[in-house]
Amino acid sequence: MSTDLVGGRHDTAASIQSEYVFDIPNSEHGAARRRDLVKALGEHALRGALKDGVLVQMWRGVVVDGKRVLDPVTRASAALLVAGTDAVLSRNTAAFLHGCTVAASLDVHVTVPYSSWVRSSVGLVVHHDRFDEEDVVQRAGLPMFSLDAVVAELLCSEVRWKALACLDQALAGLSGRDASAFTNAVDLHLMRRDDRRGLRNAESLLALGAPGAESPQESRLRLLLVDAGFPNPVTQHPILTLSGDLLYRLDLAWPELRIGVEYDGYEAHEGRDEYDAERDRRLAGRSWSIIRARKEDLADPARVLAEIRRAFSDRRYPISA
Repeated sequence: MSTDLVGGRHDTAASIQSEYVFDIPNSEHGAARRRDLVKALGEHALRGALKDGVLVQMWRGVVVDGKRVLDPVTRASAALLVAGTDAVLSRNTAAFLHGCTVAASLDVHVTVPYSSWVRSSVGLVVHHDRFDEEDVVQRAGLPMFSLDAVVAELLCSEVRWKALACLDQALAGLSGRDASAFTNAVDLHLMRRDDRRGLRNAESLLALGAPGAESPQESRLRLLLVDAGFPNPVTQHPILTLSGDLLYRLDLAWPELRIGVEYDGYEAHEGRDEYDAERDRRLAGRSWSIIRARKEDLADPARVLAEIRRAFSDRRYPISA
């Protein structure tokens, strides 16, 4: 093994550390082509490193640093080496690397032109499609579809609540004008799609996007309510004091009816039962009806839906079951 490539270390599998991968030509983020590693390390040393788990063969012809085998960027980089120079990270993988954590998946999604011979394998999902280079951006030095193009695709293809949560995460922190511009860009991608499947569903989800959603589970709860026939609730509705100071903020609300829904995620509400109960009493004194939903209600929503229906009925705004 050539010592100038690996900082003068001994030619043993145990001595091949993660930093070696970074020093090998044509490697990226802890992933490299096997043939490049053979040239740099030698076949014997490479096989030893693979046997010891210091390096891992992710897919045929591509090897990654064993310490980074679950790292999303490393896996994405390895996938691009397999898929070729025309490949672009797409769908869940691109969404996650853009910051939409709800899209997390160990499978790496890439899109290649129809002329590409690359096919899917375990952990690598290959989509064949045509696309414009103007829709491709660079993140961490890796080519991927722009966030608006990715969201448009997920709205058509992903599980509905995850697609909405991804849209909400993409909108998070955007001002009214910027949020509107992003939504319009997503809509433009939808209109340009060759594949018309899922478009109706995508358009309905796009209309529900909310920059104020604070968690994927809140997005899931909001979709559950809309699907049950309730009007689309406001996200993060402020409750103010008489002097205009912020008193509380409700996860979901119908302000005109003074009905609010709070999602009690375990981490955020652990040990807060007394505080939440006092908060609800104070809101009741302001004529608000507060319904609390928990994680288990997302799987079996009968209880929470019944409580919200009663609250609507009490406000003379009945919702049919």
